[in-house]
Amino acid sequence: MLQSIKQLCDEKLGASDGDIGHVKDFYFDDQNWAVRYVIADTGTWLTGRQVLISPYAFAGLQQAEKVLRVNLTRKQIEDSPEIESHKPVSRQYEEEYHRYYGWPSYWQGGGIWGMSGFPILTVPPKTPPGKPASGIDSQHKRADAHLRSAQAVIGYHIKASDGITGHVCDFMMDGQSWAIRQLVVKTGHRFTGNEVLIPVSKVERISYDDSTVFVNLTKEAVEQSPAHHLLPAGVAA
Repeated sequence: MLQSIKQLCDEKLGASDGDIGHVKDFYFDDQNWAVRYVIADTGTWLTGRQVLISPYAFAGLQQAEKVLRVNLTRKQIEDSPEIESHKPVSRQYEEEYHRYYGWPSYWQGGGIWGMSGFPILTVPPKTPPGKPASGIDSQHKRADAHLRSAQAVIGYHIKASDGITGHVCDFMMDGQSWAIRQLVVKTGHRFTGNEVLIPVSKVERISYDDSTVFVNLTKEAVEQSPAHHLLPAGVAA
């Protein structure tokens, strides 16, 4: 079932022992289109701090109550490594983060979640928490992860093969695998245009410098893509 990322933003978050704030943003990997982290705004609990929460920590997105629950304690979240949410998350930080929680590393394996296609804890961690990582390619250690902010990309222009045609207004994510399947694009006028769905397989690249998503489609093909009809919050597509 597909979920609107825009609708999930501002949802309340709860740990196993109390509230921890609300969803602020999602970081996704622009190579395989998997959501890697939920950015949690901790509000007055940890004033001025935002934290990363991996999909590994969530019981699921199809929850009856109006709070998304994570399988972590408030103390675990408070003691988690610091982040700067306005910058991409470096591979070095990700290694520290995954060691802290004892989660498998998604970049080691063939699936979008490492050895699996879903964020499940069936693979034991390769390195005990607190010990140096081993067996990780040195180039990966130096490189930043291919993470982008969903909130930042919303509003980017859509550049077809023959010109600009609309802008990104949402993402549709698989609630089980946390993979983004479609871009929601508004064509025509920003306020009165139509919303259409474009599969992420049609995206060639995303340019931060140009604030543009380049797609392998013509303007006509984009405009004639399937219409998007947003369902009420809490209802999956």
